Parts: sequence; C-alpha cells; structure tokens
Amino acid sequence: MKPLKLLTALALAIISLASCSQKNETPPNILFIFSDDHCEQAISAYGSQIINTPNLDRIASEGMRFNRCYVTNSICGPSRAVIQTGLYSHINGFKTNRDTFDGDQQTFPKLLQASGYQTAIVGKWHLKSIPQGFDYFEVLIGQGPYNDPPMRTQDAEGNVVKVNNSGYTTDLITDKTLDWLKNRRDKEKPFMLMSQHKAPHRNWVPHPKYQNWMDDVEIPEPETFWDDYSGRTPPASRQKMEVGRHMREKDLKLDMEGNYAEKNREFREAQPGMTDEEIVKWNYQRYVKDYLRCVRSVDDGIGKILDYLDESGLAENTIVIYASDQGWYLGEHGWFDKRWMYEESLKTPLLVRWPGKVSPGTVNEDIVSNIDFAETFLDLAGVEIPKNMQGRSLVPVFKGNTPGDWRSSFYYQYYEFPGAHAVARHYGVTNGKYKLIHFYGPSHIEGEEYDDWELFDLEKDPNELNSVYGEESYAIVQKELLAELQRHREDLMVTED
Repeated sequence: MKPLKLLTALALAIISLASCSQKNETPPNILFIFSDDHCEQAISAYGSQIINTPNLDRIASEGMRFNRCYVTNSICGPSRAVIQTGLYSHINGFKTNRDTFDGDQQTFPKLLQASGYQTAIVGKWHLKSIPQGFDYFEVLIGQGPYNDPPMRTQDAEGNVVKVNNSGYTTDLITDKTLDWLKNRRDKEKPFMLMSQHKAPHRNWVPHPKYQNWMDDVEIPEPETFWDDYSGRTPPASRQKMEVGRHMREKDLKLDMEGNYAEKNREFREAQPGMTDEEIVKWNYQRYVKDYLRCVRSVDDGIGKILDYLDESGLAENTIVIYASDQGWYLGEHGWFDKRWMYEESLKTPLLVRWPGKVSPGTVNEDIVSNIDFAETFLDLAGVEIPKNMQGRSLVPVFKGNTPGDWRSSFYYQYYEFPGAHAVARHYGVTNGKYKLIHFYGPSHIEGEEYDDWELFDLEKDPNELNSVYGEESYAIVQKELLAELQRHREDLMVTED
C-alpha cells in the first residue's frame, strides 16, 4: 500500500503544480476588432466570390472561423449593449437605436478594469451615453461620418471633450488603435482594447483610393434578388428595404458626400431612358460596390494591426477577435439592411486567433452568439462570470473542448416598433436545422395586428423562401420548436414587448 500512497501523493502534487502554473500564466491581452453591418457574404474566408479579404482571412487561417454565430437582436446599438452586458436587450434596457444605454449597470469592461486590466475603446460607440469602464476612450459621436469625424475623449482632468479629426474615418480608427497600442497603454498591464469601425455602415463612402475600384466589374445578383415573398407571411412583403423600391423618388444612398452628389445627378438624368428593372440593377451595382469598397479599407486596417502585433511580439499573448454587430443583406431577397431573424441578418462573422490555444484553420459549427462575448472576455482574464449574465464563455470552444451541455437552440427577438423599413416585431428559435418565427404586435398598416408564424426547413430550404408552418409533415418539428421557444422565453424572462 505504501507505494500506492506515494504514487497518489505524487499525482496530487503534480496536479497542484499544474494548477498553480495555469493560474500564474500571464493573462492574455484581448483585442476585439468590431465592424458595423459587415456580413459573411463579404469575407472571402466565408467563401465570398465578390471580394478578397486577405487580412480577415489571415485571422481565420491562423485561428478559428465560426459558421453559426447568431445575434440576439439584429440592429446596431442593441447588439453593442448585449456585448457590453452579456444580457438580452429586454434585460439591459437597450432594445432599439432610439434608446440610451445605461452605463451605470454592470458591464464587462468595468469588471476587467477592477481585475487589473487596462481597458480602452476606439471608434464607434453608438450607445448615446458616455463610455464607462474604460481607462481610455476616443469614440465617434453618434454614427459618425466617413470623413473628418469629430470624436469624444477625456482630457487629463477626466472631462469629456470633443476633438476634431481630418481624414478617412476607417484609417483614423486604425491609426488611433495603433497609437494606443504603441504609446498610450501601460505596458506592465494586460489590456482589453475594442477597435470599432463605422464601416461598412450606410451611406458607404469609399476611401478615395478605392473610389473607382471595381468599376469594370459587374457583381452578380444573389439568386434570391428577385424574391416575390409569396412563400411567407405578410411581413416579408410589406417591408420597405428593397434595393429597387421607390428608387425613382428616393436614392438608396443617404447624406451624399463628395462626388456622390454628382453620381446621383448622373443617375437622375439617366432614369428617363431606363426601365424599372434597369433602375433596380443600377442601384444594386452602385450600392454593393460601394459597400465592398468600404470593407476593403477595414481589411487594410486589420492587416496593419496584425503586422504590428507580430513585429512587436504582442501577438504571442494576444487573442484577436473579429466580429460585426450583425449580418447584412447584400441584395438577398432584394434587400439591404438587417433586423430580420432570417439567416443573412441573424448571423454575424466571428473569427478568432489565439496562438497556442486555438488550432489554426479550425472551423466551428457550434451555435454561439454575441451574448457570449462578455463572458468570454471575463473568462480569458480569469475573472468570475456574474451569474446574471445570459451567455456562456467561448474559451473552451476556442480550445476545441465544447462542453457536452452546450446550447442546441437559440432565441432571437427584434423589439422595435414603429421601426425603420417597416420590419415587423418578431421573435423565434432556431436549432440550425429548423427555424420558427412569430411576428406579433401592431402592423405598420393602421389598425392591424400581426399574429403570423413561419417555420423553415433550413436543410431543404436554406434561402428561407417557403414556410412550412402548419404542414402536417412538419407537425412534430413544429410542436418541438414551440416548446423550445416557450422554454427560452421563460428562462430569459421575456415579455411580449
């Protein structure tokens, strides 16, 4: 028995030493690069055939690409509030872009800051309130323009002040990110830096060097571009976010900047000789090319940041995470914008590079979400995750050890009414194979209420063109998803509004 006791003691000592070693590891730096309205269709790592994004692809090839990262509420400000808090919109209080974020509530930057991390945010904030929990911030005011953006920061006394800038906004955010990394951070502390772009948000003004890039290319229209919405309930056909709708009266691009006013005049002059279909096609080509031109500058900036991390030696202990606030329509179903629970806007890109922890070139199919980001940042830093947060840490997933009890379905809710583009309120559940959506509440047609259900078989109908809700052959699936939907709503403390 003595040898057995000795071996047991030795094993326990080794486990203890290993545990101490892990606890004493230098916590990783966290670099979160975030864009606005960037969809998977515009990243070559996701198979895009219309643009090459070598620097985003670099994160994917050196790390992990997530194919099913779902957002809880597909709209800009609410997505950001979810990331700050790890809470759904109805809990954190920021349901629509009309709301103002309550910065006094618990957020992950505050918790990281209290644990010894240096925290900073540069770029788009878009939550109306002043950022809290950051040692340094320099953020756009509201949406911010594509050129010469004024920004808010703090002076040496802690007063919030406005600073004026000259240049292209994407470049400025990249440069300010690099300046903080090189000159402003405390090199004795681990850091969490959020570098957040305006691009490629509407109104899609490219950098001058990309002004005419792709002029000689015709972008193919998506296969659902001429969707007639006949296979779904009324909300899909009543929206007002079609690339070609009312284009004779209203241009797709808002707040013209620079020579886009001239391009607009050229279009007006050309219209009398164009058919309705030609007008739609013209708008689509200009829209999608300008969007891609804006993405190109974001990718350039990411390349500069990755190069600096490598050259400075920071890359070895820095996790780089790239995501967007939600997906976006590049003409699918004839649309631009987001908001829907349909796949193109429900999913956001998520790419992660963590040397020595994430296996290069990994592709993940787990259902993950922006509701998980706050918990992930805290877990990376070794900070206890508050029990009221509603997501889960992705750290074990990054390492290839997805927990056995990982989520098998996901809840979504869009709360806004009256909202832009006449998108109806809705909520739903998906397990990646099937999706159930309920449209509810007042319609944009006065006196009318929605109570419409859609069910999609995503394997047979990946473009979500034909709802099978109510069909006998899907009765079991429908019953299971209705029960799962109710479970989520109870667990998440959801009310109708």
